[in-house]
Amino acid sequence: MREFGGMMAPGSDVCLMENSEELDNLSQAKAGKPPRQLPLMRHCISQATLAGSSDLESPTEIIGLKSSSGDNSGFLPVFRSGSCSEIGPKPHMEDEYICVDNLREHVKAAPAFPSPGAFYGVFDGHGGVDAATYTRSNILKFIVEDSHFPGGVKRAVRNAFVKADHELADTKSLDNSSGTTALTALILGRIMLIANAGDSRAVLGKRGRAIELSKDHKPNCTSERLRIEKLGGVIYDGYLNGQLSVARALGDWHMKGPKGSACPLSSEPELEEVILTEEDEFLIIGCDGLWDVMSSQYAVTIVRKELMLHNNPEQCSRELVREALKRNTCDNLTVVVVCFSPDPPPRIEVPKSQRRRSISAEGLDLLKGVLNNV
Repeated sequence: MREFGGMMAPGSDVCLMENSEELDNLSQAKAGKPPRQLPLMRHCISQATLAGSSDLESPTEIIGLKSSSGDNSGFLPVFRSGSCSEIGPKPHMEDEYICVDNLREHVKAAPAFPSPGAFYGVFDGHGGVDAATYTRSNILKFIVEDSHFPGGVKRAVRNAFVKADHELADTKSLDNSSGTTALTALILGRIMLIANAGDSRAVLGKRGRAIELSKDHKPNCTSERLRIEKLGGVIYDGYLNGQLSVARALGDWHMKGPKGSACPLSSEPELEEVILTEEDEFLIIGCDGLWDVMSSQYAVTIVRKELMLHNNPEQCSRELVREALKRNTCDNLTVVVVCFSPDPPPRIEVPKSQRRRSISAEGLDLLKGVLNNV
């Protein structure tokens, strides 16, 4: 995220598909070249197989979310995650992320703790790294220690975002003018809860289709603009109060009023709940450095093709970052790819009788990019 007049604004991540003729053509269509001799990328990969179906007999009682008892497919996800974080062309790295494939083991919980579980998040800082680092280190603890967890997970997540925001104001060792977006994915059993405050994005890969699970909280977004103006805020050239390029963030207490009061810059997350099925192949969560230069569908197409080649989510996240750099993103880049199966995605066969001449998702994205530069 970059600042305007000393504040920040967005950037993006993506991936490079080697030996892909369409992507090579796209890079030629873009002006300029990606930054060279960049620092080493941060990345990690981990995996954990979820427990048996006996743990999922009553999801509603366990986690206070939708019941998946109506789906008798017997599907159980297997979590495998890979991540990559790169400074990009900016002078400082302000992104943070977290990947937890085995939640009960990570928090050293008692056997009664809801299982199976996983947790992922990306945090795009601005005005310094303090807010992103603190949120990354504490948000999961605030969720599981909340009095409403695990019976009321949605309320626990909302409370955790508010607590993190207030702690950023009260902790003396932190710069309270520092801020961060926050996007988290909490998975308990087959129920996935996405919480977002800011312009990072979560995208589900469902048999090759991109399903966006979060909304980019930009000041110019109609719903955000109406909320901002109702609370007395203004938008100048896409920036909240002429300073910040997002409408929701934790921290940034120089732009907020007293704790508990409504203000144009909100820390309240929007929630989206999903029951995972065998058609849900993977999740991509990334900071705006990725999405500023790539569509959700194009990212899903890249990850699916890469998984069919090597079945490695870490390599997928690195490829997305490389492609974002190739497309000249102007921000830090952070991407997490989470797979829900130990196997690569199956090849999708279209019956001959249903085949039609049409442009591919990659070709459509390429065409859009070329037309935008005309």
